[in-house]
Amino acid sequence: MIEHVFSTMTANNENKMKFLFKANWPNENANEQFTAGKVGEIIQGILEEIKPEVVYLGIEGGKRTAFRIVNIDEASQMPGVAEPLFLGLNAHVEIIPVMTPEDLAKAMG
Repeated sequence: MIEHVFSTMTANNENKMKFLFKANWPNENANEQFTAGKVGEIIQGILEEIKPEVVYLGIEGGKRTAFRIVNIDEASQMPGVAEPLFLGLNAHVEIIPVMTPEDLAKAMG
């Protein structure tokens, strides 16, 4: 079973890996951006740069939070996705590898 999972991971180069990029940004910073009317422009610029598969916006822990699913070919692309969140939003970023049910079924053979 373990060998099958490992061989699926290493032999499956045609599929990109999916990551959840969760970004919380400080209320003080977000409030200033909303008051100045810059939030839409900042978020749109980040989305154009990152090109996520899907985006959800919400509140977590009392902070504005963005959840983005991003497809990545290799680890060296992670800073390019995270930096716009740090620089544009002063965000706390978490990067979580995720998979679809189809990915799990493929892994389990």
